[in-house]
Amino acid sequence: MLEALSPLAGPVNLGLVLLSAFTSGLSAAVGIGGGTLLILAMAQVMPATALIPVHGMVQLGSNGGRALMTWRYLDRGLLAAFLPGVVLGALAAAWLLVRLPAGVLELCIAAFVLYSCWGPGWPRGLLGRGGTLLAGALTTFLSSLVGATGPLVAAVIKQHFSERLPRVATFAACMTFQHLTKAFVFGVAGFVFHAWLPLMLAMVAAGFLGTWLGLRLLHRLSDRRFDTLFKGGLTLLALRLIWLGWQRLAG
Repeated sequence: MLEALSPLAGPVNLGLVLLSAFTSGLSAAVGIGGGTLLILAMAQVMPATALIPVHGMVQLGSNGGRALMTWRYLDRGLLAAFLPGVVLGALAAAWLLVRLPAGVLELCIAAFVLYSCWGPGWPRGLLGRGGTLLAGALTTFLSSLVGATGPLVAAVIKQHFSERLPRVATFAACMTFQHLTKAFVFGVAGFVFHAWLPLMLAMVAAGFLGTWLGLRLLHRLSDRRFDTLFKGGLTLLALRLIWLGWQRLAG
């Protein structure tokens, strides 16, 4: 039965479903990080051509569920400033999207994750509507290339809020619309979604459960200690992905 979920082996499908629940709970509990961890893990076992569209649809479900569960805390003005940029970024991605050689995608994702963990982040001066629109356009475009741009979007959202719940709600809504554009972008590029549909639905369902559990832990975690451990884990996964990408590129 597990083999019917996707072209991958049954145990791999089960592992991805369980990981979807865990990473959705992670994002709900700490506001960021689940999507990045998920795409790093998926990149170890999935073909590059399916990685970003499948990840995007799973994250659409995960973020959509979190946005629905926290909609009372949503900053609608910030979302309205972000959305025009999402549209512009998606149109640019659909126009420029090219098929990358094997290995290049893995290297791009690894580099992006390392920058997100240890780089300077988004400039603090870009807080107005124009800066938010630019952030929406740039991160949506990059999302079609590297998949998980959550850390950059979070860097913009975080500057507007000191409390977790409005930050989690607004971030989830922005990411929902950003991932929604991937159905258009990769549909234009010719990706066949139906071969992966059962796995995507199973991962989305698991993600809803993870989100519900994660929101219950929202006020119980220490940010500083978790951040250090989480960055270390992502860095190790990114280094392994660099090795995998280099092998595919050399092969």
